[in-house]
Amino acid sequence: MLNVALVALGGALGSVARYGVSVAAGRWLGVAFPYGTLFVNVTGSFVMGVLVAWLSRHLEMPPELRVFLAVGVLGGYTTFSSFSLDAVSLWEGGSQAAALLYVGLSMVGGLLALAAGLALVRHLG
Repeated sequence: MLNVALVALGGALGSVARYGVSVAAGRWLGVAFPYGTLFVNVTGSFVMGVLVAWLSRHLEMPPELRVFLAVGVLGGYTTFSSFSLDAVSLWEGGSQAAALLYVGLSMVGGLLALAAGLALVRHLG
């Protein structure tokens, strides 16, 4: 139950950070391009990489803190960091074909699913 609470708290903090970045980017750079989302996805992926690399060398981080940061905060900030970690882990593990398939299916599947959801709601009125 503690891990659920840590994920919820971290997720709330990450979501607030994502919202703040998006609002700031919109004010500073305009809304014609999704600068905030781009920044969040890239920085979230970088932080996930730093966290995973650091954890692989310094395993003394309590598991609760790991759950709070990786699943909670970064999960609330951007799920793209988890997607990036999964793809790179497959690639570095020698499964390049699986990594490419994962990336392709995730991108195309996500876009098609979003389009299908939009079409469904528009059709239903």
